Amino acid sequence: MHQPAESTTCLIAGGGPAGMMLGLLLARGGVDVTVMEKHEDFLRDFRGDTVHASTLRLLDDLGLGHDFDELTHRVIETIGMQVQGVPVDIDLRRIPGPHKHIALVPQWDFLELLATAAEMEPSFRLLRSTEVLEPLREGRDRVVGVRYRGPDGDLGEMRADLTVACDGRGSTLRTAMALQPKAFGAPMDVWWFRLPRLEQDPPGLEGVFASGHGMIVIDRGDYYQCAYIIPKGTDSRLRAEGIESLRHVVASLVPWLADRVGGLASFDDVKLLDVQLNRLHRWYTDGLLLIGDAAHAMSPVGGVGINLAVADAVATARILTGPLRSGRMTTRELARIQARRWVPTALIQGVQRVIHARVIAAAVSGGDADAPPLGVRVVNRVPFLRTVAGYAVAIGPLPERAPVWARRPNPTAGNSPHQ
Repeated sequence: MHQPAESTTCLIAGGGPAGMMLGLLLARGGVDVTVMEKHEDFLRDFRGDTVHASTLRLLDDLGLGHDFDELTHRVIETIGMQVQGVPVDIDLRRIPGPHKHIALVPQWDFLELLATAAEMEPSFRLLRSTEVLEPLREGRDRVVGVRYRGPDGDLGEMRADLTVACDGRGSTLRTAMALQPKAFGAPMDVWWFRLPRLEQDPPGLEGVFASGHGMIVIDRGDYYQCAYIIPKGTDSRLRAEGIESLRHVVASLVPWLADRVGGLASFDDVKLLDVQLNRLHRWYTDGLLLIGDAAHAMSPVGGVGINLAVADAVATARILTGPLRSGRMTTRELARIQARRWVPTALIQGVQRVIHARVIAAAVSGGDADAPPLGVRVVNRVPFLRTVAGYAVAIGPLPERAPVWARRPNPTAGNSPHQ
């Protein structure tokens, strides 16, 4: 059964970090905006959970800092890495700004926070259990909305002055428009799993990279979120070796976890992340803009994916709110968004590619131990460079601040409490 065509000024496909932030900002700017989220809720496990200092400052701008503080979250102030025996310790408490840390919060809580704030705006609408199926087109390339499947299974159409694809690395709209990102390759995939954390365990984020193995251990309060790095495309073969093989390597890499690797009952407890690193040459066509992972899938290195997507959304809202309200938006404005966000995206991906090649490829090669990369040795010896590395991770290049018209008073401005 088909529903009659509807209309909105801006249609956002996907209720992830980029989609929800963009919806909130546009609504605060008085734009009629509709977000279509294909799931009933935001409860998906092992999504990116890192909210960096730049995003925390943005939440303060929006008057949401206090509400974020009320969410159950964990603060990471130190990052410790062992790269082929060389320690690299990054103290985020040295970076500038009010938030000298990274916050770890379940992504569903973060998204519900944004959704709750957006739903207070009269021009905002969130349609859950509503799946975008394909773009509506006029001519070959002009997008004028989407076809979708609603919660009852009925098909519908919604026309829009602008459609924004925030539907992730497997973007339906990107595929339908035959937009092919350039893939930069990745030497690894990641196994995600949880292990118990004890009160006396060290806080923060720790990583170990040795020839043949790599693992990150993230303090989540009462458990560790663990990322074990495997060579690209070896998931099936390594699972066939049995869970005991993974238990053994975890215990050898991180000895103080040896007494709890039994918490891995089977590979049902281990989730695979297919690591991708790619970027579209052009992020827009007439009537369609792609941001976040739909435009540029990021490696998990540095955990920057959420924050880069949020920054895309902020830049989009700043540039497009006026043209959308006046009905005079052109592809020139869409090009301005890509021009602004291309530089930080390319810089971060460039750094990720170097880390892939110089650190991670060696860690998963399984060959003889190599000398630690020169860059790792230099950073270990120069404290200033460790501060720069902390800034690059927690704030990054060209951080975005909320437009003045979207800001609200923050009831309790300041740093988040440690929880």
